[in-house]
Amino acid sequence: MSFPSSPRVPTGPHRRSLLASAAGAALLVGCTGGSGSDAPHTVSAEERARARAARDSAGLVARYDAVIAAHPGLAARLRPLREEVLRHVEAFGGVAADSASGSASASGSASASASVSAQASPSGTARAAGPGDASGVPVTEKDALAGLAAAERELADRRAGTLLEVPGESARLLASVAAAGAAHMFLLTEGHG
Repeated sequence: MSFPSSPRVPTGPHRRSLLASAAGAALLVGCTGGSGSDAPHTVSAEERARARAARDSAGLVARYDAVIAAHPGLAARLRPLREEVLRHVEAFGGVAADSASGSASASGSASASASVSAQASPSGTARAAGPGDASGVPVTEKDALAGLAAAERELADRRAGTLLEVPGESARLLASVAAAGAAHMFLLTEGHG
């Protein structure tokens, strides 16, 4: 007996697969730990990894701020994701320079946004700003969301790639934040026009 095929073709990862991959990554790195002989080196590498992760998350917050400032109509959709990235900064030991309104500051966010934009571009070059747009944020909302999704994807991939370079707790935190980034990418690209 054959079953009728599903009328809906999935377009991206499902929530269950995102959660399963996050759990698998956490289990994979959960048993890794440094030996006593290399503990001073491991601590310093761990501190560097956490500091870099905090800076990367802070840059992503600046990117969200720049998009929200350029496209206020996206603010309600982007604020929850931005707030989660802000918590990632704090989780990695960084200091969250939060603005009450969630909008970009004049110079700091624009330069951080340009830096993140350059990192998120597939070719490694910064995207050109639109007419009259000095922040580097794409002119259309759709392109701005695609840029944020690309930044989230690039950062999640980079973090997943460094999981085995850091010990236990930091690796678990990186795995969790990488999974959150993958979920953010999915939320930025799926189901919202």
